[in-house]
Amino acid sequence: MEVNDALVDKLAHLARLQFNEEEKQEIRSDLQRMIAFVEKLNELDLEGVSPLLHMTDEVNVLREDELKGTVSREEALKNAPLHDGQFFKVPKVIKK
Repeated sequence: MEVNDALVDKLAHLARLQFNEEEKQEIRSDLQRMIAFVEKLNELDLEGVSPLLHMTDEVNVLREDELKGTVSREEALKNAPLHDGQFFKVPKVIKK
């Protein structure tokens, strides 16, 4: 696969990025090396090699949910700069 300016421009457009000419040259070189690496991997004989789905044989090693150390509402609100006795009050961040 050939990496040219048109491909770099298309990828930049899709990623909503802008590059100057020097950056385009560097990206083109990087993309060409990546594609060459993948093409080299495609030369490997993988006959009889099953795909690796998990790094270990362990499946869903999860701990049980346990209720630990809770704080009361009053204790949680104790150091809050603003509260109404029941909830934290924060500055409005969404403007309509």
